[in-house]
Amino acid sequence: MPILNSQITLSDTTRTVIVGIDNMPHDVTIHNMTKSSNEYIHLGNESMTLLNSIHIDPGETIQLTILPGDALYGMSDPDGLVAGVLDIQRTD
Repeated sequence: MPILNSQITLSDTTRTVIVGIDNMPHDVTIHNMTKSSNEYIHLGNESMTLLNSIHIDPGETIQLTILPGDALYGMSDPDGLVAGVLDIQRTD
C-alpha cells in the first residue's frame, strides 16, 4: 500500500489533478497549507470552477476516499496556494 505525500501548487484559472484515475480506491488527506484568511482551495471533478466547487478554509484538513475510475481536481483562490496531499493507494 504505497503512501505518497506531496505539495501541489494550484491555479485560479486552471484545474490541477490532485488524485488521478486509478483502478483501486485512494484514501486522501488534503490540507490547505495557507494560514491567511480568505484564501481557499477548491475541490471538484474535471468540470469544476471556483464558482461550482466546495472549498477548504485556510489551515483546514479534510479526508476523502476517491473510488476507482474517479479523479479529484483542485484550484485555488487566490492563485498559487499550496495543497498538502497524503495519498494512501491500495494495490491490486
